[in-house]
Amino acid sequence: MKEIFAGGTGGVGGAPPAPAALAAKVRTLAPSMTRSMQRVAEVVAGDPAGCAALTVTGLAELTGTSEATVVRTARLLGYPGYRDLRLALAGLAAQQQSGRAPAVTADIAVDDPIADVVAKLAYDEQQTLADTAAGLDTVQLGVAVSALAAARRVDVYGVGASGLVAQDLTQKLLRIGLIAHAHSDPHLAVTNAVQLRAKDVAIAITHSGSTGDVIEPLRVAFDRGATTIAITGRPNGPVAQYADHILTTSTARESELRPAAMSSRTSQLLVVDCLFIGVAQRTYETAAPALSASYEALAHRHRSGGASR
Repeated sequence: MKEIFAGGTGGVGGAPPAPAALAAKVRTLAPSMTRSMQRVAEVVAGDPAGCAALTVTGLAELTGTSEATVVRTARLLGYPGYRDLRLALAGLAAQQQSGRAPAVTADIAVDDPIADVVAKLAYDEQQTLADTAAGLDTVQLGVAVSALAAARRVDVYGVGASGLVAQDLTQKLLRIGLIAHAHSDPHLAVTNAVQLRAKDVAIAITHSGSTGDVIEPLRVAFDRGATTIAITGRPNGPVAQYADHILTTSTARESELRPAAMSSRTSQLLVVDCLFIGVAQRTYETAAPALSASYEALAHRHRSGGASR
């Protein structure tokens, strides 16, 4: 049975997401919603105080949808019903009234001064990290860490920007003594996945949740009995079909100059770091000496003239 690591989702076990996670859930899940559900989600995230005062009928009328659509949206966002969503909206409204500085929300324009670009990117990066952290269920994240800590071998699949994240994870795991490989070539990924079995772990990294070159090797690993993990911004995407565990990431707003595939890397790297630190903690007695040995092996390369030594 697949588990969705996103602070709880409708119809899946787990507590409803905290108020702080509501806006992050809307940004993450809105692209996979129907247009009518998107209207409900966008309205509640944009005016939590106003919506908290509305009945389910009132919100349906405000968004031009039906009561059933409002309830389905609440459940998709992780709340058992509309009453629970209203309570979260009230909590979110209270947080927003606590004196925080207004957010920088404008997209980057072609003629923006470089100082504005820096400010906007910095804000987007911070928001992406905050959203991802708010959406991660730390209890369920521990299950993925346990699987990695006990793994005989770890294969990680990713292409494009996600391929860089896959390499980052495997390099970290190698430094603490785990056998880990990153695969961006879909043919090699599948041929390696065929060799996996129980006690092995396969991780697919895909923002869209529908990257075929990543899904195929994960399916093979799943069929071979390996524990499979998906790191994705679309927890309801096709990749979920072959994932035992799903870690949901967030992303900054997509724009013409910064597509989601680029901004998603920030949240993916946060999840990767959480996994790595968790594994290092679980395997500290072997991880610490392995990490020290790797530092010592490379130390001379960071000294003057080290490359020719």
